[in-house]
Amino acid sequence: MRSVRSIRAGAEALRGHCPFCLIVEGEASADVVHSSDRVLAFRDTNPQAPVHILLIPKEHVTSVRELGEGQASMLVELLRAATHLARAEGIDQHGWRLVTNVGADAGQSVPHLHFHLLGGRRMRWPPG
Repeated sequence: MRSVRSIRAGAEALRGHCPFCLIVEGEASADVVHSSDRVLAFRDTNPQAPVHILLIPKEHVTSVRELGEGQASMLVELLRAATHLARAEGIDQHGWRLVTNVGADAGQSVPHLHFHLLGGRRMRWPPG
């Protein structure tokens, strides 16, 4: 098992190459719909629903697998931002989905924790 120090060192090394970190740093553009000290939300460039917003922590975290106790409040803030955005986008009354993928087999294509807020159409189950 990797130590917290090695995980953080790896995250710092990856930060310069992570496309979501580049958006956080202002070095890449995005259609930002929400920003706070710890959370950023922007429209997905390849939407899978009429509303498809990505919510990320501004701190580089690879996935939920890497979350620690010190990040609990950030995660709560991210979930509250998702609820706020669902209301703002008009999808809160009929339903919305919040999804995160962990690892390549689950479909995680960017190694930075992110949640997909999806709505505006009927969702099917099971997904994938």
